[in-house]
Amino acid sequence: MPADARPRRSDTTRAAILAAARERFAADGYERATIRAIAADAGIDPSMVMRYFGNKEGLFAAASDFDLRLPDLSELPPEEIGEALVRHFLKRWEEDEVLTALLRVGVTNPAGAERMQQIFRDQISPVAEAVCPDPAESARRAALTASQILGMAMSRYVLRFPPATEMTRLEVVAWLAPTVQRYLTAERP
Repeated sequence: MPADARPRRSDTTRAAILAAARERFAADGYERATIRAIAADAGIDPSMVMRYFGNKEGLFAAASDFDLRLPDLSELPPEEIGEALVRHFLKRWEEDEVLTALLRVGVTNPAGAERMQQIFRDQISPVAEAVCPDPAESARRAALTASQILGMAMSRYVLRFPPATEMTRLEVVAWLAPTVQRYLTAERP
């Protein structure tokens, strides 16, 4: 294997730190997670965490750099966008603990809340802007959409309310999609 095709040790170390940080932030929350614990989880000296990320805030920002991997919705009829989004988010929450970790940190820490706001502003707002009847309302519609999606995630994956966890994915889609659809495409009430 050519030398430049092999992963560099620094890339491997950085990836190990980020993986440990995501797990630690998810388990302990932002406030209780420590650089020392994250370094121990990654099997490195705490000074290496500081070398790569500067401080805890820098590490959190890097660890919470999250792509929602939204599907290409441009080919869908506008009336199917709500269902596609709900299906996508349920799948993401069920397959990736990082999004759940971000939600937990987002409700307990200002830096986490700011990060969640940025992710949803940058990734959900363009969806709303593309399909809503009045682009001037896209930010409001994106916030309403996020309220439904994040509310279900909080109920189902963080707090684990039995009625929310007992529903099948299809049932959640059937209940939630029409509301998300209305927020995105209905005329303003």
